[in-house]
Amino acid sequence: MTAKERASQRQIPPDCGNGEHHSFAAGWYMPTFEQILLQICTFQLGKLNVGVDTIQHGVEGLTYLLTESSKLMISETDFQDSIRVLGFSDELNKLLLQLYLDSRKEIRSVLSELAPKLPSYHSLEWRLDVQLASRSLRQQIKPAVTIKLHLHQNEDQTAQVLQTDPSTLLHLIQQLEQALGEMKTNHCRRIVRNMK
Repeated sequence: MTAKERASQRQIPPDCGNGEHHSFAAGWYMPTFEQILLQICTFQLGKLNVGVDTIQHGVEGLTYLLTESSKLMISETDFQDSIRVLGFSDELNKLLLQLYLDSRKEIRSVLSELAPKLPSYHSLEWRLDVQLASRSLRQQIKPAVTIKLHLHQNEDQTAQVLQTDPSTLLHLIQQLEQALGEMKTNHCRRIVRNMK
């Protein structure tokens, strides 16, 4: 019995030629975009005696080029300048440009769906409590700041209650102000621009 026959009996997809089996869950086989493209290219280029590693590196490079270009929404001129240094023919450069222009909106929508949905700020309530005395100590001053933070996440509203002393709160304020100051630097602005 061959490996492909055993794999079909167990409902495991056959390997791609490099000995690796694809992951599956509950009998369903869900290949990634890169795996599908790699299988198509392997099938089409098998006649040219091109190795699977060469095809895989080409697919990964093409995926990286399209993903990063779509993230940055670079213009046609910038895209052409980026691929010109790769040494491809003019015809292939035109095909890559057309592929980029046709698929960048779809790639951006897929990337936005894959991005983690983090909670966002909605409102804040705070209260200052001061303990002036207790049974064991008649004269003491023990302040505490209670903060209720309202957040939005996936159209749900949640609340987090935090309690701290004023010195820790002042330290937190200083750290947040320092982070806001760093956001105004050119380096951080460049990073934020690339993330959009």
